[in-house]
Amino acid sequence: MTHNPPETNTAIAQSQDAAHHLHPFSDAKSLNEKGARVITKGKGVYVWDSEGNKLLDGMAGLWCMAIGYGRDEVADAAAAQMRELPFYNTFFQTTHPPVVALSKKLAELAPAHINHTFFTGSGSESNDTMLRMVRHYWASLGKPDKKVIISRKNAYHGSTVAGASLGGMTYMHEQGDLPIPNIVHINQPYWYGEGGDQPPEEFGLARAQELEAKILELGVERVAAFIAEPVQGAGGVIIPPASYWPEIQRICDKYEILLVADEVITGFGRTGEWFASETFNIKPDFICIAKALSSGYLPIGGVMISDRVAEGLINEGGELQHGYTYSGHPVTCAAALAVLDIMQKEHIVERVKSDIGPYLQEKWLALGEHPLVGEARMIGLMGALELTPDKATRAPFEVKKGTVGLMCREISFANGLIMRHVGDSMIISPPLVLSHEEADELITKAREVLDSTYAAAKEAGYL
Repeated sequence: MTHNPPETNTAIAQSQDAAHHLHPFSDAKSLNEKGARVITKGKGVYVWDSEGNKLLDGMAGLWCMAIGYGRDEVADAAAAQMRELPFYNTFFQTTHPPVVALSKKLAELAPAHINHTFFTGSGSESNDTMLRMVRHYWASLGKPDKKVIISRKNAYHGSTVAGASLGGMTYMHEQGDLPIPNIVHINQPYWYGEGGDQPPEEFGLARAQELEAKILELGVERVAAFIAEPVQGAGGVIIPPASYWPEIQRICDKYEILLVADEVITGFGRTGEWFASETFNIKPDFICIAKALSSGYLPIGGVMISDRVAEGLINEGGELQHGYTYSGHPVTCAAALAVLDIMQKEHIVERVKSDIGPYLQEKWLALGEHPLVGEARMIGLMGALELTPDKATRAPFEVKKGTVGLMCREISFANGLIMRHVGDSMIISPPLVLSHEEADELITKAREVLDSTYAAAKEAGYL
């Protein structure tokens, strides 16, 4: 029997949402006054709202909807697993077939030196778990003072206490007395916003060398790890200069500091490789994953662990006093396996690298010629447009940061394209199954949005 959900009355849904639902990263008072956007359906790279408006989802949900909406194979796999074994835990020396199969599959897809995964429910949980494991690893090796984890300003590593502390978002630190002790931050490799007159490669090298300076300042005996996103996602799709990652790897190797790649956003094809660690030729000790692992169909995350760290934890660590009820949940594992099967059978990662990625990139970079755009950048299928009143100097607007970006976002939604704004940067991360025709539509709409934003900003006196 086919179940047709009832028609959604927008006003009723908004009223009930305001009465009972607190949203993440939202000012509840202003949102309730405005009314939340009600999304009711998704298919392929599109979603529809309760008013019947069709939107091209340029953000793949929240960086996660890699294979697009409405894949019956994933729903069928989850339903079959629910009927067979809807839940069992992985505590108490117990396992089950889906978690075994997914662990094996991830070992096959990961870089050769990574063969173990600890499962979580989200990217935030993955980064919390990594912090616990890093400190436990060093303590197990007789170095309990190695506790400090170095991260970067404007990084995003989740919203839990440890995740938000690892992240470098000061507005998050202001709520909840964060960061927690023994987490410090260095500057980000954001050439457009912070590079000034330095050539990008020189700037990237200088920013990487801040890691070495911080290690020496704190003392090698105290520093446990360095964590970073290969490409900063929520920070604004910040792609580091080519000089950055080789120097970071050199420094971590020199001082025997664990390297953590937060690939919650970049993992599973986003940059044209299964993992962005391969794109940038780095060899992390931990890869934190979530989002596209299940293409957003069900919540799942994990920490992928290098052989040297796994060996230390297994042989020296004793009982790991850490875990989640839903670690390796059988239904989410079954969904993730179905997603990875689709990605392999349809050669989605290879297509991002050699087909749709270059196709969209060429057109996206051409938007950099628009008078409102100071820089267009893209890697794989994640890109950004820096909005500016002065292309030559990369100057910010003389109004509160994000004013023009928010204006652009609202115009974009009204024009049928979901783009996100980070300050005055517009960012996209569309589903990896985007077709050429849909890419053309995305670019056409983005150009129309830029034109409308330029006119609105000019009328408001921002240009």
